[in-house]
Amino acid sequence: MDAERATISWLHPEPSMTSKFSFRILGAFLLLVVVQTLVMAVLFHHFAQSAGTGTPHAAVRGALWSGLIALLTALALAALMSGWVSARAGKIATFARRVAAGELSARLPIEAGDEDEFSAMESALNRAAERLDSDVAELESGRQELATMLDSMQEGVVTVTRDGLVRWSNAVMQRLAGAQIHRGRPLVHSLRDPEFLACVRGALERRELCSGRATSLSPGRVFEVNAAPLPSGGALAVLHDVTGIEIAQKSRREFVANVSHELRTPLTSIQGYVETLIEDPEASPETSREFLEIILKNARRMNRLTEDLLALASVESPDYVLALRPLRASVLVSDAIQSLGGIVVDSGVGLESAGAPEDLVMADSDAINQVFGNLIENSLKYAKSGKRIRVGARALNSEVQFTIQDFGPGIASEHLERIFERFYRVDKARSRESGGTGLGLAIVKHIVQAHGGRVWVESELGAGASFHFTLPTAQTSPPAA
Repeated sequence: MDAERATISWLHPEPSMTSKFSFRILGAFLLLVVVQTLVMAVLFHHFAQSAGTGTPHAAVRGALWSGLIALLTALALAALMSGWVSARAGKIATFARRVAAGELSARLPIEAGDEDEFSAMESALNRAAERLDSDVAELESGRQELATMLDSMQEGVVTVTRDGLVRWSNAVMQRLAGAQIHRGRPLVHSLRDPEFLACVRGALERRELCSGRATSLSPGRVFEVNAAPLPSGGALAVLHDVTGIEIAQKSRREFVANVSHELRTPLTSIQGYVETLIEDPEASPETSREFLEIILKNARRMNRLTEDLLALASVESPDYVLALRPLRASVLVSDAIQSLGGIVVDSGVGLESAGAPEDLVMADSDAINQVFGNLIENSLKYAKSGKRIRVGARALNSEVQFTIQDFGPGIASEHLERIFERFYRVDKARSRESGGTGLGLAIVKHIVQAHGGRVWVESELGAGASFHFTLPTAQTSPPAA
C-alpha cells in the first residue's frame, strides 16, 4: 500500500511539491534573464567607455558583443540546469532497466534534504522495488516448500501442459520414469503405460477427473492413477503405489481358499461316515468302530488346524508380545529334547543332542519351545528313514544359531524358498496322511522374527534337511535358579 500511494503521488503530485518544482524552474528562468541583462549592461558600458567618442559603428559592435556574450553565459547556465535534470532522469532510467532485468535489490540513492518531484518519485520507486523483491522472495519460498512437500510424498506427481508436454514432476515420478522424463518433453515419450496415458488424455480433453490402474510402469508393481484438469488448461496426474494392497488382498484370498480346502476334506470324510452309520444302524461293531476311528481322526485334524490358525493369528497380530528374558542356549536345547523325547521314542526315531554353548539369549521360553516342537514334529514326518534327529546350537558373533537336523530324503531346491509359507507343502499327499496342517513352519518363522532372529533351511535330496534359526545374545547375567 505504501508503494502504491507513493506511485500515485508521483503520477498525481501534491500541489505543494508541484508549486515548489515550478518555482524552481521559474526562478532559474528569471535568474538567466537577470544574468543575461546584467552581463549585457556591464559589457555595453565597457564597450561604450572604450569607444569614447567613436563612430556609431563601434557602439553597434559593442552592443552585439555584449548581447552575444550574455547569450553564451545564459546558454551555459541553461546547459548546467539541463544536465542536472538529465542526470536525475538518467539515474531513474538506469534503475528501471536493472529492475526489469531481474535485479530486484537495486535502489536509487536519495539525497538528504532534497524534496521535489524527483525525490518523491525515487522514494516511491524504491518502495515499489522493495515490495516487489519481498513478494518475489515469498513466492519463491512458497514454490520451494511446495516442491519439497511434493518430493517427500510417496506418490508420483507430474503436471503437463494443454499440449501434453511435461511441465513439472517430483522425485518419485522421476525415479519411475528414469532419465526419460524432462520438462518440455511430450509425456507420451516418457511414460508409455496405456492406462496412465488414457487418464491424462481424458483429463486434458474432457476436463474431468479420470482414474485407472497402471501395471507396466515398473515391473511387478501396480499403481492407482488419478488425473485432474488444471485451470491453466493442463492436467495433474498422481500415481499411488498399491502393490502392497494387491499382495495383501491376494494373500487373504489365498488364505481363505486354503483354509476352506483344508476344512472341507475332513468335514466331507466325517459327513460321509456319519451318514453311512445312520443309514446302516445294524452295522457290525468292527465296522462301526473303524468308522468312528476315522471320524475321530478327522476331528482331531480339524482341531489341530483350528489351533494352528489361532496360533498363527496370534503371532501375526501387532499385539503379540513376548516375555523375553535371558536364557542359556544349552538349557533351551535340553528342555526341547526332554519335552519331546516321548513323541520321538514312540515313532522309532532317535532324538540326540549335538551340543550347545552356555551363551545367554533373549527369548520367551514358551514361544521357543513351540518353535522346537514344530520343527522336530516336521522332521519326524520325513526322518523315519534316517532313524535319528539331531538338535544343537553354536555361538556366532552376536547371536546363537540353533539347528534341527534330520537324515531323511531331503528337500528339493525349488521348495526351499517357499517352505515357510502358509499351507505350502513339499509332499501334499504325505503331509495330509501324517496329519500336517501346513502352518507349523509359518508359525516358526513369525515367532523367530518376533525375537529378532532369522530362520532358513538347508537340504539336498538324499542327504536330509537342516532347519536353522537364530536368537540374539543377551548382555545380562542369567536369572537365579
